[in-house]
Amino acid sequence: MSWSIADVCRMSGVTSRTLRHYDQIGLLPPAGIAGNGHRLYGEAELLRLQQILLMRELGLGLREIRAVLDSQVDRVTVLREHQRRLLGERDRLETLARTVGRTIAALEEDRENDAMVKINRPENLFAGFEGSKEALAETGTALDAEVRERWPEAWEESREARAAMTDEEMEGWQRETTAQMIRFAEFMAAGKPVDHPAVQAELDIHYASIRRFWTPNAAAYKGLGQTYVDDPRFRENFDRIAEGLAAYQRDAMVVYADTLLS
Repeated sequence: MSWSIADVCRMSGVTSRTLRHYDQIGLLPPAGIAGNGHRLYGEAELLRLQQILLMRELGLGLREIRAVLDSQVDRVTVLREHQRRLLGERDRLETLARTVGRTIAALEEDRENDAMVKINRPENLFAGFEGSKEALAETGTALDAEVRERWPEAWEESREARAAMTDEEMEGWQRETTAQMIRFAEFMAAGKPVDHPAVQAELDIHYASIRRFWTPNAAAYKGLGQTYVDDPRFRENFDRIAEGLAAYQRDAMVVYADTLLS
């Protein structure tokens, strides 16, 4: 049995553009081409796509994923390792969710009492951040196909910047990215509008962080914000911290782009 590219997109949530990119780089060639020129995928390709998506969730880059898939390692062994890492990531995310929940509850309580936030155990603010690669993987690599197609010069700039970073620098950047998502969630929970000076000041930091990899103009920066909402992987990461956070940050990025990048 075979499925069209539209069927695979519907089942997996992967865009047709991404599937075409995977074909172009030899990561996921289709099983065949239909008479109308459309790609067709069989069961083997669906299983390979599942493994690709699993490894993307675990933070692996496309080059690493292809090396694993081409190594002819027993598929069950690979899946068991994926399961082990996913269960570990689930535990970390549960801890992170509790961390954010405590922060939001404290902020709401202090807002009701018109008081400043009191931090009795500051280490609790950072519980669950250890070892996370989600933000780095998604923000640093998941846009590769999109950026490469729409802004090839920016893609090359991003690729070179990432290649020059040490593991320690990547880990530090990832931690700051996750912490910044929480700061945006706190602004949203506090009811601050997206054009509030504090929110826009935080976007200065966000834009500077993005510029470590590429320098988007106003349209590209807005497009990045829209991707946070449209791409299920991005939106899920934001919603794990606070429901509606992706749309809140997108709207704030639109204001920032119109004000400072246009």
